[in-house]
Amino acid sequence: MTGYAHPDALVETEWLAERLDDPAIRIVEANFDLGSYAEDHLPGAVGWSWKDDFQHPLRNDLPDRAGIEELLGRSGIGHDTTVVLYGGQNNWYAGFGYWLLSIYGHQRLHLLNGGRKKWTAEGRPLTTAVPSVTPTRYRAAEPDWRYRATRDDVLDSIGNPGRVLVDVRSREEWEGKLMPPWTVPNAEGQRGGRIPGAVHIPWELQLRADGTFKSAEDLRALYEVQGVTPDKEAIGYCVIGGRSNFAWFVLSRLLGYPKVRLYDGSWLEWGTLRGVPIER
Repeated sequence: MTGYAHPDALVETEWLAERLDDPAIRIVEANFDLGSYAEDHLPGAVGWSWKDDFQHPLRNDLPDRAGIEELLGRSGIGHDTTVVLYGGQNNWYAGFGYWLLSIYGHQRLHLLNGGRKKWTAEGRPLTTAVPSVTPTRYRAAEPDWRYRATRDDVLDSIGNPGRVLVDVRSREEWEGKLMPPWTVPNAEGQRGGRIPGAVHIPWELQLRADGTFKSAEDLRALYEVQGVTPDKEAIGYCVIGGRSNFAWFVLSRLLGYPKVRLYDGSWLEWGTLRGVPIER
């Protein structure tokens, strides 16, 4: 009924509620840090944080293959495990986790439609208990970097009619009046503004009031009116990738666009680079 290109990318709260005790499913709560996970979480869920689990421990970069293998292994995930990711009230970092695991080739992967917001609104159970997990020896695939855009890719996209940059931040961030959210320390020399030529599609416009994704028809209209069409390569960005992964997920998984990438360096990187263009 939703018309999604890959409807199995999402699972509904009803579906998951019926399978909380299924040993073949690993539920993962992903957030910026583990604060909300410590307060409560879905029964059986393990906690992942953007700060610690989605970053290389030394380099300012994504985890390498060994890091992903360690993360999935200590989470009790094997190649046959169905992973269901959800986030806090907005599902931001769950989408980032979905994107990251897609890069490293995990196949049984779903995002909980509506995340914690819809789950709690429906009065479904939460717990503070941390599950006992039997570690696995996970072997990740070589990373598929087609899903990721670097700063050089973004620079090459400016003025390129075959590519479109999608800025999902707030209007104030887009206009350069507001620097990144308080959770990300402002770097010395960071500038506010936007990447030249980027279209503005705030992340929340992709969701209904209950936190679930809008229909394919509504999402397609939202993007196409801004010139984001399947014949172009689309690159989404925000501040650290926590919101712009929605653009990647919607375009690649729900609408089936063939060429979609996430610029996870986003404004935290672009706004500190010397010599790159910025608009306000």
